[in-house]
Amino acid sequence: MSRHSVASASRTSFFQKIMSACLDSSSPDSGKGRSKSSTKKLSHGFQLVEGKSGHDMEDYHVAEYRKIKNHELGLFAIFDGHLGDRVPSYLKDNLFVNILHESNFWEDPKTAIKNAYKKTDRFILENSMQLGTGGSTAVTAIVIDGKDLWVANVGDSRAVVCERGCANQLTVDHEPHTERKRIEKQGGFVTTLPVISGDVPRVNGQLAVARAFGDQSLKAHLSSEPDVRHVPIDSTMEFVILASDGLWKVMQNQEAVDLVKPIKDPQAAAKRLTTEALARKSSDLRNRGPQQ
Repeated sequence: MSRHSVASASRTSFFQKIMSACLDSSSPDSGKGRSKSSTKKLSHGFQLVEGKSGHDMEDYHVAEYRKIKNHELGLFAIFDGHLGDRVPSYLKDNLFVNILHESNFWEDPKTAIKNAYKKTDRFILENSMQLGTGGSTAVTAIVIDGKDLWVANVGDSRAVVCERGCANQLTVDHEPHTERKRIEKQGGFVTTLPVISGDVPRVNGQLAVARAFGDQSLKAHLSSEPDVRHVPIDSTMEFVILASDGLWKVMQNQEAVDLVKPIKDPQAAAKRLTTEALARKSSDLRNRGPQQ
């Protein structure tokens, strides 16, 4: 994986900010945006800065707003790739499209998201000649009319909400040691090879996450089943942070919340998170297998 990534979101006097930040892009970039709705304010910012992982950019983010069937959607995601950029690039362009094309999205978002994740992973595996044999973790967030938040993830990227100043993790870190029984039941194994893998448990000694898109050679033991969570947006919520493991391995959830809570501008908040992660010498190497 090549960058650290972060995002957060909000509505009116609460849940107002979306912050997005990534490390180790090929060149620094930054920006901000705002929803067009006059009644449900939602803004975001992102920051891309060069990190220290020593390989090409493999991560992508999405932060955009769409008007569909008289609904305003905020779409936000972090795709943290490994062993190539084609899988996360495909996810950036297609995962939300696939979710919104599910016929039951408006009636049953949870099932629609799960089905879209599954179908998207199947397409990636069936087209490995074009998309390569690498993979990507993902964390996605969909805000519907500023009232409902749907978060899903595969891998160890997280969504953390700030509620009354306290950090509440919305996602599950899919790590090999926590899914060892499933992996072994499917014929795989979890091992730690300190010299090769940095003292991190890995699926078949290769990948430090138990769930991801792609990764054809490990798919028999690697799940792409997302955890999906619905959170009604209310006045206790201030913002949400989406981030890859590059941030979380050097910063606790509450530390990240406390760091950006006083910052009103989401772009400045995103920059602050990436700057702090770099200062703590995050290199985003944990999920990467041995170099070829």
